[in-house]
Parts: sequence; C-alpha cells; structure tokens
Amino acid sequence: MKKRLSKILALLLVLTLVLTACGGKNNTEPNETDEPNGNGDSVEGLKGEISVQAEEAWIPYFEAAIDRVKENNPDVTINIIEKGSFDHLDIIDSTDATNPDVADVFPIPADRLYSLANSDVLASIDSKKLAEEIGGWDDFDGGLGGNLAIDGDYLAFPWNIETLIVFANTANAESEGIALDKPIDINTIEDPNHVLLPFFDAWYGVSLTNAGKIELLDFDEEGNLYSDLTKEYSELEDSQKAIIDGIYDYWKKHNENGSVLFDEEAGWGYIDDQFTTGNAGVFRLGGPWDASAMNEQAGEGNLKVYPIEQITIGEYPLNHWKGGWGLAINSRIEEDEDKMAIAYELIKELVNPEYAEDLYTYTGKILENVSRDTYEKSGLSDTDKAIVLAVIDSYEKAPLRPLFNEYGKVWDTWKNAILSWNNVKPETAEDAYKEIKASFDTMMTNF
Repeated sequence: MKKRLSKILALLLVLTLVLTACGGKNNTEPNETDEPNGNGDSVEGLKGEISVQAEEAWIPYFEAAIDRVKENNPDVTINIIEKGSFDHLDIIDSTDATNPDVADVFPIPADRLYSLANSDVLASIDSKKLAEEIGGWDDFDGGLGGNLAIDGDYLAFPWNIETLIVFANTANAESEGIALDKPIDINTIEDPNHVLLPFFDAWYGVSLTNAGKIELLDFDEEGNLYSDLTKEYSELEDSQKAIIDGIYDYWKKHNENGSVLFDEEAGWGYIDDQFTTGNAGVFRLGGPWDASAMNEQAGEGNLKVYPIEQITIGEYPLNHWKGGWGLAINSRIEEDEDKMAIAYELIKELVNPEYAEDLYTYTGKILENVSRDTYEKSGLSDTDKAIVLAVIDSYEKAPLRPLFNEYGKVWDTWKNAILSWNNVKPETAEDAYKEIKASFDTMMTNF
C-alpha cells in the first residue's frame, strides 16, 4: 500500500520502538532439528529489529521460530508482544500503524483484510515468492492465499485454515439410539436436540445456506450487489427452497418443545447443556478452538469428530467456508528493506511445514500447505488428528469466504430475520421466508 503511506512513513523518521520480549507458560519445548529452514534458501547476515504479536500460549512456538531465524542471522532481534489477537486488532482500530504497541508482524483473520487495508495498516507482501520458498501449495491463489489479496495485491500471507466441523457425543448417541456410521438428516430427526444448530448466528447459518447454494450477498457479472434472499419464495431454486423449508421445520420443532436454542442469549448455554453426556444432544458444529470444551462436555472417550457433511438437510450436506488467518506486515516498515527481509524470514518459519505438529500443539492452527497424509502420520493424539483431518476434508469442499466490506451487513440482517420468528410465529415455511426476504430487502435498499 505504498502510495498511501507517505505521511505515515514521514512519521517513522522520528519513531523509536522499544519492545520487551515475553516469556511463555508452557514448559514443553517445540521440536527442533538441525535443518536451517527446509523451505527454500535461508537468508544470512540480516541485521535489524522487528516485533511480532503472539498470544500467551503461542510463545514457545514463536520463540523457537525466532531462534531458527537467528541461527543464520545472529544480529537480528525479534521482540514478542504478548497480547490476544483481537486485543491487538482493537489497538490498531483505535490508533494507526505507527503506534509502538502495534507489532511489525501480526496475525489477522481473513474477514478483517479489507477494513485493515482501508486503514493503511498492511504492507504489500511478495506472497508468491514466499510460497515458492516455503512449499506445499498446489494452487496458492485458489485457497487462502488468493483470498488474502485485493486487486492482485497480497496483503497477508496464509497462516492457518478454518472451517466448521461436526462433533458427536457417542454416549448420548447410544442412549438416544442414533447411528453414527452414516450422515444424519435434520429433516428426519424426532428430537431436534439430537442435532444442535444455532443457525440464527450466520457463522453457523451459512453452513446451511451454502448447502442449498443460497448467496446471501455477492456481486453479479456486472459488479452489482445482489442477494438470493430478495427473491419471492416461488422463485427460489429447488435446493434453496429445500433449505428454507428445512430450517423452518427445525425451528418449529424447537419452538413447539419450548426450547430456548433460538434465544440469542440463552441458546448457547442450552446447546452446551444438551451436548453434555446424559442429555439428548448428539451432534453440534464447532472448530478446533472448541475441542477442549467439547471434550469436557462429552466426557473422556465420548467424543468423535466428523467432516461437516456428516449433517445433511434433506439431500444437501452442510458446507461452510474456506476461512482462516494470515500473517500481516505493518505498513510502517514497508520501505525498510532490512526489516521487511526479517519479517519474511520470520513468516517462513512460522509457516514452516516441518513444524506443523508443534504449531497445532501450541496454537490449534492447521497449515494449508501441509497434506492430510502428513498430519495423519504425525505424533498428534488420535483426537487431534481426527480434528485436523475433519477440518482439511471440510475445507477442501468449502467455497471461499466472502471478504468484501459490504458482507458485514449480512450478519445482523440474517440474525434479526431468524430471531423474528420467535415473535411472529410463522405458520408455514413461506410465511417464515417472508421475514427473511423483508430483512434482506431492507439491507439491499440501504446499499
């Protein structure tokens, strides 16, 4: 983003960063080898100082990566700013790229790319060159790499992939008589608690709309915004109508049973309670970040993990998004070749395939450039392997997550429409769809 940085860069002439490295809480050291990098040619003789943001649990992994950078570059200093990722993003939002509390290298969720780019925080990255040196990608632009670019300008480098998967409580499945050896169709379940779907939250809801190829918001071939949910009910495609009918029937079962799953506040606790062993919950959606809570609710030995397609709505398997996080470089160092070179070397080590197992152990993150087979043969626990493989399988079949700014309006538009059913009490799926259409009509009018 060089053209928009002249003022910021001028301020850098008088800016001095003084950052202190932070220690980790985990006494286990990451696995290391004598290999300098294993990802293309290592760079030697660099000098300079940069900072990187890391969460507390990540620090041992980051320290090991920094040590590998310093093996060939002893005059390099990389300070760790210990801070939660979203806390760090809050600092960026409230200040700017020149703030010394903002790191030179920091992770960002893919959905923040456009807003951070508009704030002139992100340096352009030679991602194709980095990807070639690191290795492991067959189609860099077809995955997270291409999604972290705006108009061909790469503004973050792929770090980890994210998508939703299915967790199952095997003890509850046995007591409820639910078979786990085949997909479960939410249209046919007798007890709606057997599959716990808080689809009023669009993060989960898109797994249903994607299943029926419903575009909540997108651009047409002429560059105009459109939404499938402004169609009349009669104009919906068969797959789209099947999803609307299915989610209405699912809501209706919960509503008639007096369930609070569709209460924005109480619903989450209800799902946790139902999924706990001894209750009716068998399946629920989540991600690797939920594994600890899921295991605690299910109890030792009662948790199984599946790709998201284990749940269907009629003939349509659920399908989430290709989401994830990237590693960004602060725009304030974009004109400093030495600091940019150090940042590149650090990114190469943070995304080093040789340390994929350590990355997952310390951060729960899964590399896009490491194969399913490699994870399967790793030293991770059976449960961790199952989670990683389910994510990879689900991710490969998912569409790219929309990142454009306007999509931010979808979240509340969808949520308000679905939650309105609690008050309106629609008698039919078509009546329920009218609430969705009215909400999306208003959203489109505002655009």
